Amino acid sequence: MVRTEGGQLVNEETVRTARETAPQVTSAPNWTNAPGFERDVFTFARIQFRSPGRPALVSWMNDYPDADLNLSYRLHELTSMEVDPDARVLKLTDPDLFNYPFIYGEQVSFMELSEEEVGVLHNYLQSGGVFMVDDFWGEDAWKHLVSQIEHVLPGRSWVELTIEHRIFHTIFDLHGPMNTLQSPSIHFWQRNKDSASPNARVSRNRGPGSEDMHVRAWLDDHQRIQVLAINNSDDGDGWEREGENEEYFHLFSEKRAYPLAINILFYLMTH
Repeated sequence: MVRTEGGQLVNEETVRTARETAPQVTSAPNWTNAPGFERDVFTFARIQFRSPGRPALVSWMNDYPDADLNLSYRLHELTSMEVDPDARVLKLTDPDLFNYPFIYGEQVSFMELSEEEVGVLHNYLQSGGVFMVDDFWGEDAWKHLVSQIEHVLPGRSWVELTIEHRIFHTIFDLHGPMNTLQSPSIHFWQRNKDSASPNARVSRNRGPGSEDMHVRAWLDDHQRIQVLAINNSDDGDGWEREGENEEYFHLFSEKRAYPLAINILFYLMTH
């Protein structure tokens, strides 16, 4: 049993959907899909992983379940996607993994993949799946992720995506510089915000190399994205905290976290 940020107990061995876990901030609306087509939908799928020495709430479970359910609802509300209202939680070794073309990991700064997980993730990515990671900050966290992915897909390298890349213009036409898309974790923003300087950096005090947002991709031989890494931004908080602070919602959820996520998901599902 592990605890969420809101203090709710979750059984890692039996939990299957985000809807099973009580929300931390506000309850996401529910909806249904057409009978007989419940599986013909996009499902936001969060993976569980080990981060030795760290509790789950600052590892795989960070921003869960609100982020998963709120983003699913916004996709349902704002786009033409048919979306699973419950989202999904699963381990890389779950036999159902290959039913989900998109998987998400948060706070991967200390993620440790077992040899079995490395093999499964390799096969998943080579079969067309894509892994997105978010909310990990600084140089050390980046280097750790690189070391983990190099075990999964050896012999390749990362590509820095610039604001000109199509992923930033698929649905919403987002413009740079890249830091104008950066979403801070709400607690850091509340402690550091300067009302007299609204354009000040939003990522202070996150360690060396945490100042600038980076979007990097691991590509296959056909230039298809297999892994997408958003370093030095907390889009998960942008989804999770939309009902907690109105100013944060208008500055970051509405203008950054949701438009970027919608662009990313439409791009990944069509390229």
